[in-house]
Amino acid sequence: MIPFPFRVTSLNLNGVRSAASKGVDLWLREQARPDVICVQELKALDADMTPALRELGGLSGAFHYAVKPGYSGVGLYWKHTPDDLRIGFGHAEFDAEGRYVEATYKLTGGKRLAIVSAYFPSGSSSDERQQAKFRFLADFYEHLRALKSAGEVLLCGDINIAHKEIDLRNWKGNLKNSGFLPEERAWMTRLLDELGYVDVFRQLDPNPDRYTWWSNRGQARAKNVGWRIDYHLATPGMAAHAKPGSAWIYTDQRFSDHAPLSIDYA
Repeated sequence: MIPFPFRVTSLNLNGVRSAASKGVDLWLREQARPDVICVQELKALDADMTPALRELGGLSGAFHYAVKPGYSGVGLYWKHTPDDLRIGFGHAEFDAEGRYVEATYKLTGGKRLAIVSAYFPSGSSSDERQQAKFRFLADFYEHLRALKSAGEVLLCGDINIAHKEIDLRNWKGNLKNSGFLPEERAWMTRLLDELGYVDVFRQLDPNPDRYTWWSNRGQARAKNVGWRIDYHLATPGMAAHAKPGSAWIYTDQRFSDHAPLSIDYA
């Protein structure tokens, strides 16, 4: 059982070894101090994971590695041991890419909470990868429907979609680019409006210029020309526990091309 209150931090590491060399472990231990850490883009295999990498922030973890070396991969670290673990979501094509870890906790009253670290595909490299992304979105929507029917859900990770114009600086110039395509944005709208999930960060912070990823080109980060593509997506019952004023995008240090996103659930 996971006790309230607890803090969840999500971060695309763009390589766990790279982020560790930039001090992410110390930041997690001394400043963020989360109870759950959801990470994406490990870019590592099991043999690459040293004891220190397996215990980021002083927490225990479970990992889903891609078959391809140096590619994708996700992890989920916890302070409180889950009652059940699931690696992969049952889709052979995307499970081979290491995109899903789920930790399940029993709640009072016989309910359950599934905390998920997920890394959605990017379609920016080719039309072939964009079509793969569309296949992922179609299948993952049904998976999220099933998860919601079984209990409360908190999915954290790099969704690779900016939902609305407020979620990226240069929205007019990206209307035909992967990550802001009409079909992708419509998928997010369906998830929120029809399936009932909540974009927890937006629930807490309606302000513009809140981004979690910046291109390495030019001065994108210095000028805050970014995208908000990292999310906490929750069922309404779970989202109701999000503590007002607790949403925190940390930008003082740079661990990868993404920034950590933390939210407290009280």
